[in-house]
Amino acid sequence: MVGVSFGEQNFIKGGIAQDLRTDGRKRLTYRHVYVETGVIPQANGSARVRIGGTDVIASVKAEIGRPSSLQPDKGKVAVFIDCSPTAEPTFGGRGGEELSSELALALQICLLGGKSGAGAGINLSSLLIKEGRVCWDLYIDGLVISSDGNLLDALGAAIKAALTNTAIPKVQVSAEVADDEQPEIDISDEEYQQFDTSSVPVIVTLTKVGNHYIVDATAEEESQMSSAVSISVNRAGHICGLTKRGGSGLDPSVILDMISVAKHVSETLMNNLDSKISAAEACEDDES
Repeated sequence: MVGVSFGEQNFIKGGIAQDLRTDGRKRLTYRHVYVETGVIPQANGSARVRIGGTDVIASVKAEIGRPSSLQPDKGKVAVFIDCSPTAEPTFGGRGGEELSSELALALQICLLGGKSGAGAGINLSSLLIKEGRVCWDLYIDGLVISSDGNLLDALGAAIKAALTNTAIPKVQVSAEVADDEQPEIDISDEEYQQFDTSSVPVIVTLTKVGNHYIVDATAEEESQMSSAVSISVNRAGHICGLTKRGGSGLDPSVILDMISVAKHVSETLMNNLDSKISAAEACEDDES
């Protein structure tokens, strides 16, 4: 938790009210975004994203699994987040565990939509190898290295970049076998296919401070928030998920306005992030 004096509180709130934040940004402007891909060679895909002073890493590991009985035609995705105590002293012990669980759940909602899979930003059907028998399980791990606010958006961006960097081996399934037997599979060591990220959304968090809301809040700004709404939006402008935190309630009309603003902001963020990811991928290809 950031300690802010009474005078600093008024300075932060006054600046936001006048659309001039303490670091010179307007209310709906992000800090500089830095992207690096392929940072963990052992993973199927990985990326590091820095937004201002917030620094996170995401990795993707693909393993052969079995589809669930409830969704036999889909693969599975699990998200795990670790908030390093070196990033913020309050991340040590239960504080870090609770925040890690909260972030993982929010990312699950923002990326995978509802329990039915409606609105999912990740196409789970693309992870199926053989219906009811074999699928890919994707394990997405996020690590918070440094925290200066807006963790969810940064982690969402790092996951999108890591998925873009992800290569999944091609698989051959053996001929038909009995229903109670697991088919034999041959995983290629040479042929890979890139993961389709065309529907993977970006996450835009709108943080309400006073009577206004801002994007990409710093830790100091977050300390003054009454509530925050995180909205994941894909390239088509469709909402994939929405989560809220903070004790203060919001009128439904305000939430609808926030969704409209998030959709507008997401276009700029998506284009900026895609450009940075493409540049990072090209740089990685040159180095290899």
